[in-house]
Amino acid sequence: MVVIIDYGMGNLRSVQKAFEFLGAGAVICPDGSRIDGADLLVLPGVGDFGAAMGELERRGLTESIRSYAAAGGKLLGICLGMQLVMEASEEAPGVPGLGIIKGTVRRFPRSREYPVPQIGWNTVRYSDRAARLFDGIPQESYFYFVHSFYVDPVESAVSAGITDYGMDYTSVLFEDNVIAAQFHPEKSQKPGLQLLRNVLEM
Repeated sequence: MVVIIDYGMGNLRSVQKAFEFLGAGAVICPDGSRIDGADLLVLPGVGDFGAAMGELERRGLTESIRSYAAAGGKLLGICLGMQLVMEASEEAPGVPGLGIIKGTVRRFPRSREYPVPQIGWNTVRYSDRAARLFDGIPQESYFYFVHSFYVDPVESAVSAGITDYGMDYTSVLFEDNVIAAQFHPEKSQKPGLQLLRNVLEM
């Protein structure tokens, strides 16, 4: 069963529909009641890092998510969800993230050539260690992005995908049972659906 965390930030239905299209049972869960029984726990989200962590805390979800990941449960972070698995963010100084992956979320430098937020299609170059995650997806395939911040992991080995937006940044994290993507696979047409299919099959 795919359990999608609902903490009031993001269009969860599109994520649910993508998994249902792939034949997976997917439920939206606003509390921690179904987390322990999840085959895949999905942490989506759009918006502000500080507000999101506040909602996760208020709903009693932070420790449930951390415990699930620490016990080896498969976790997928999408967009803001990718940023929330980090330790901290420049968007909300002093607000701790989930700390599942060591590192910080940083703000894109502003420039005329690369406006912030990045909105639209961009490519991903994935590493050899992420070949299973990207099985059936050509290198430099396009995915749909909407974000003003990017993750900067402490351990370079967890960086499984790189995107160029005036600079190379980590757009995919992959460490053991934790996978996270800065783009929206549910909005990325065939490559995005293939990535979700691969996550389900891993």
